[in-house]
Amino acid sequence: MSEIQAYEGTYQGEKAIWLKAGRYEAALLPEIGANLIAFRDNENGYKFLHEPTEEEFPSFKARPWIHGIPILYPPNRYEDGKFPWNGTTYQFPVNEELTGNHLHGFVSDTAWEVEDFGQTKTESYVVAALNVKEGHPVYQYLPHRFTIKLRYSLSSDGLAQQLFVRNDGADVMPCLFAFHTAINAPFAPQGEAKDYRVKLTIGERWELSERMLPTGAYQPLTEQEEQLRDGGVNPFFESMDNHYTAVPQNGRNRMELTDTKLGVTLVYDVGTSYKQWMIWNNGATEGFFCPEPQINLVNAPHVDLPADQIGLFSLAPGEIWEEKARLYTK
Repeated sequence: MSEIQAYEGTYQGEKAIWLKAGRYEAALLPEIGANLIAFRDNENGYKFLHEPTEEEFPSFKARPWIHGIPILYPPNRYEDGKFPWNGTTYQFPVNEELTGNHLHGFVSDTAWEVEDFGQTKTESYVVAALNVKEGHPVYQYLPHRFTIKLRYSLSSDGLAQQLFVRNDGADVMPCLFAFHTAINAPFAPQGEAKDYRVKLTIGERWELSERMLPTGAYQPLTEQEEQLRDGGVNPFFESMDNHYTAVPQNGRNRMELTDTKLGVTLVYDVGTSYKQWMIWNNGATEGFFCPEPQINLVNAPHVDLPADQIGLFSLAPGEIWEEKARLYTK
């Protein structure tokens, strides 16, 4: 493999850790939620992630949810901003006026620390950490002591992600995470969205209320959604802001996006701890969409269904949870 390198630089004026390995490069923004903002194949000119333009950068910093790979904790919507947990109820700000809900948690716009970065013979890597305790801005909403670490590495096998969460406190804490991963379609420089097909390991579709909260019931899949599950469908066949159970296929929980003209498939393998998928395509606007692996059902603490079914995970004091994901082409 040609040059393998990890170094500190900038991305549109923001501090960034850049990774290089062969034809691939990636960039992480530690001070904006440890967002992995770029993943590119420079040999072929592919840009796999939706990166903000210079004009979009101020709005990205204000709401960093539709570019790169933002981490959400806790993810998605919570009714009236209320989050019942372990006998008490946390009050989150209502930041989605249209629905009257809290949306997307507290760590995607928070500054993380770069714990380590470097290179080996086979990969370049970066580790970003968020340590929350009394006095940290996140603690006022989630009063728990915990550590989150994100490790990204780049090699000839693409981009690997490892998420690590440890409960450093004395109370049981919620372990509800997601990634609002924004994938370009097309990702090839001369590609056209009409030539793209996406396949996703979905199971049942959750019925959502007018406030975009699950009713606890399922809806039958449409013919296009069955194609999404079984063989592939255009990512922009209709406007989607849909929530599904995740059902692994052949032991893996993944999205596959194929440029049918080039015969190239981008695989996003997220691991089987993610019990749900969100898929959002910006009102069927061609250019990018978000296949979002999510541990928990939207609004899970309010839903009276078995905890394992809806991904209502918890971490006892001293416990660790981790999961891996990978983006690569085939």
